[in-house]
Amino acid sequence: MKKVLFITYYWPPSVKASLHWPLKMIKFLPESGWQPSVLTVEEDTFSSKDDSLLNDIDKNLKVIKANSFEPFNIYKKFTGRQKDEQLIASETISTINKSLTHRISIWIRMNLFIPDARVGWYYPAVKKGSAYLDKGNVDAIISIGPPHTTHLAGMRLSKKFSIPHIPVFIDPWVDIVYYKNFKRSKPTIALDNYLEKRVLQTSKSAVFVTKTMRNDYIKKYPFLNNKSHVLYWGYDEEDFKDIRSEIPGNVETIVHAGNIFDFQNTPEFWKQVKSEINNGRKLKIKFIGTVSPGIKQTIENTGLNSYTEYLGFLPYNEMLKELSKASYLLVCATEPRHVPGKLFEYLRTGKPIIAFGNDNEEVKHILEETNSGMMFRYNQNAREFFEKAGSIKTDYSKIEIFDRKNIAKGLSIILQGI
Repeated sequence: MKKVLFITYYWPPSVKASLHWPLKMIKFLPESGWQPSVLTVEEDTFSSKDDSLLNDIDKNLKVIKANSFEPFNIYKKFTGRQKDEQLIASETISTINKSLTHRISIWIRMNLFIPDARVGWYYPAVKKGSAYLDKGNVDAIISIGPPHTTHLAGMRLSKKFSIPHIPVFIDPWVDIVYYKNFKRSKPTIALDNYLEKRVLQTSKSAVFVTKTMRNDYIKKYPFLNNKSHVLYWGYDEEDFKDIRSEIPGNVETIVHAGNIFDFQNTPEFWKQVKSEINNGRKLKIKFIGTVSPGIKQTIENTGLNSYTEYLGFLPYNEMLKELSKASYLLVCATEPRHVPGKLFEYLRTGKPIIAFGNDNEEVKHILEETNSGMMFRYNQNAREFFEKAGSIKTDYSKIEIFDRKNIAKGLSIILQGI
């Protein structure tokens, strides 16, 4: 059996969404003749924890852990937070917070931490990875980003040990969407572009989780045309074996799962929800995960506080149960290259999906192809959805291609080609 080393900063019990892709690839790759191992951080102090995710890890899986310098501990002290206080992603980059300490912290994060705030993990990861690779043969290295520091570690280990490297892009690198509202200096952007290009030039192959992101990167780096692939985020059918879809009662519930940021706010939609309620419709909103201050403020200003629940973090299985009880599922794409990972769990539930995203043809195509929902721009109110939701019936035969077992087979074909 051939061996592949995955480099992923996020790993159970961390609940960071981007760990699910490597977790499931590692789960299913042995069926295609590949034995995985994992290089990860000793402890992710930023994310919440979900011990139930550990159940997906084979007890024989080799997991190598490297310590990391965590700037978020300094951030807490600088901004007057308690050492054990849980940070919220949507708040740390919020544009609503105008305090001097917050603005200074943002500038430091955007300009001094290159490629990202996890760069303090690079040297420990390379050191631990080198010690592991010195002891045995590995046929390929796969790095998962963000954080894109993992790709730098993958590139260094690939060069040192002459092992093919495949970076996987869950999100873009240099122009990731949450940079758009913040200033980055020209030297910072130039260095970031250099690192991105160098990783992709030296890689044996590259994987993107959306077609639009791959096409965008090919325009930027034409040399990727013949060595890049698309493997969607997907869902794991086994996660749904004990989940039963429930028929909503007399109150219709709109559920959003995952972090939601200021730049994903839908003020016209919230107004429409309030209008529907004023006209006698029984609606309520549930947020699972973190919600940005800007969105909470809009919810309050629209008069929806008494119709809204903020459930915070839930263990993964509990989150899936909440999706199964929903009437409608809300998803917000950040940009045209973004196909939210949560979309695929949404598809599997079969519940009608309300999607927002400007010029996101890829999400729109998936929804139309599977007859699972409707897509709107951020300045639209989605009134049409409430009129047609009853006719939305997901075509399950069209979503089976997104089963992660099938996606892992696609990854094994890429590995065989190196």
